[in-house]
Amino acid sequence: MRFNKLIPELTVTNIEKSRIFYENLGFKIMYERKEDKFIFLELNENQIMIQEDNDVWETGPLEYPFGRGINISMEVKDVEEIKQKLLKINYPLFQDIKESIYRVNEKEYIDKEFLVQDPDGYLLRFTQE
Repeated sequence: MRFNKLIPELTVTNIEKSRIFYENLGFKIMYERKEDKFIFLELNENQIMIQEDNDVWETGPLEYPFGRGINISMEVKDVEEIKQKLLKINYPLFQDIKESIYRVNEKEYIDKEFLVQDPDGYLLRFTQE
């Protein structure tokens, strides 16, 4: 297994609820440590770890929505497919699919993207070039 250089690890309130959410999006469980309530997930080479709150690395009180001030951007093969998976389970979108133009130096990129909050409020942005 190849690990990305940067892998966010999210503290969640209920590992089973989060597992179901991420699996519904199409994430695959690469491995887990049930005794630690920890799961390592991957979707289109995007890697994320989730662990149920255990008071170990807590820097302050956890209040919903978790992860305020950050969105986790993940490039995927098909944003429409992921959106449809959410709609199928009646899960609300934070922002519907739209096209955004991002300038990198002198080049402009057009991304198709949408945003959703996970069960703990982490803001996930799925993008497709």
